[in-house]
Amino acid sequence: MNKKTLRDIDLKGKKVIMRVDFNVPVKEGVIKDDTRIKGALPSIKYVLEQGGSLILMSHMGRPDEKGITSDTTMKIVADYLSKLLGKPVVFVADCANADAEVAAMKAGDIVMLENTRYHKEEQAKCKQKEGESDEEFKARKAALKEQQKELAKKLASYGDIFCNDAFGTAHRAHASTAVITKYIDTSVAGFLMEKEIEYLGSAVENPVRPFVAILGGAKVSDKLAVVNNLLTKVDTLIIGGGMAYTFLKALGKKIGNSLCEEDQIQYAKDMMEKAKSLGVKFLLPVDNIAADKFDPEANTQIVTEIPDGWMGLDIGPKTVELYADAIKSAKTVVWNGPMGCFEMEKFSKGTFGVCEAVAEVKANGGISIIGGGDSVAAVNKSGLAPKMSHVSTGGGASLEFLEGKELPGVVSLNDK
Repeated sequence: MNKKTLRDIDLKGKKVIMRVDFNVPVKEGVIKDDTRIKGALPSIKYVLEQGGSLILMSHMGRPDEKGITSDTTMKIVADYLSKLLGKPVVFVADCANADAEVAAMKAGDIVMLENTRYHKEEQAKCKQKEGESDEEFKARKAALKEQQKELAKKLASYGDIFCNDAFGTAHRAHASTAVITKYIDTSVAGFLMEKEIEYLGSAVENPVRPFVAILGGAKVSDKLAVVNNLLTKVDTLIIGGGMAYTFLKALGKKIGNSLCEEDQIQYAKDMMEKAKSLGVKFLLPVDNIAADKFDPEANTQIVTEIPDGWMGLDIGPKTVELYADAIKSAKTVVWNGPMGCFEMEKFSKGTFGVCEAVAEVKANGGISIIGGGDSVAAVNKSGLAPKMSHVSTGGGASLEFLEGKELPGVVSLNDK
């Protein structure tokens, strides 16, 4: 990785403003999963051990869409972090109004700012209103961008150094993730960010072969660019989940009432042609678990083609075997998206079967990377997460990385 990290700079006596990804699930004031908080601890502890002080900022939930609720305040995380670290974490109720608290900080102190998305300027998201002319919309958008710069400038004023350790939001050019770097001299990556870029970056750009990518999830349209980009990198591409049925239909197979994006059938054909021309193995389900309804209690059957009135909700046992063989022989595996509706026990065997195969890769000296989103939930549910080389914290960010896109939150950091 050619970006500077916390290790590359002197932190003694410095104030570090750090963007973390503390967007954790909270219900009735209780944190339901603290993976992201624990993931940031190495960076947090390092700054304090090196004699720095720390201002933390993050977003939580979607207060811009759903309104501000008692479950989107960072106060919950500040109290939780205080217990984890065994020291006070000072909470500031407005991220743009923390001058007094920051001025009072000494080495070893920590301040947690309120949810950055309580300010609409953080994202500067703008949709044209009904009856608003193009000119009015442009002017409003430009004004919001100016306000975003002001917020970024304010956040930058709190620290001597900016550290981005929030890979989960690195694909967003927000005030606290990317714009802030324009107003502070030193911008570096935290250790979690460094780890994400090292694993995902080397897997995609310089993989140890054979390189196998597994893509699942509901829709082809969510993974268009990923399929296109990975075909130029991998030796084998494995497709599962709801998106597989669009490919199967493109091959002329019967898919019954399974999920299918009619407008993506030509694209599916093009991608299979591309794989052929590049000599990439393109694996699709050879059998499926079909259900007569979308229900945990549905009647099921194992079929090669899906009869009318039935829908495919998981890959079948022969497919699990086929996929497992391809995965176990790999030296690098990237997995994004489940193989079926694994949340329902009847349709979880495909995802967990693939999970077991991926877990063997690391044991055999290879590298296995779980790329965000539902695949992380599946790996955690299976209990096999410790057997993976790397479980990514970023859903959207890891997808965009696999698409070959540059991430604003990474690009804006200082080069070594």
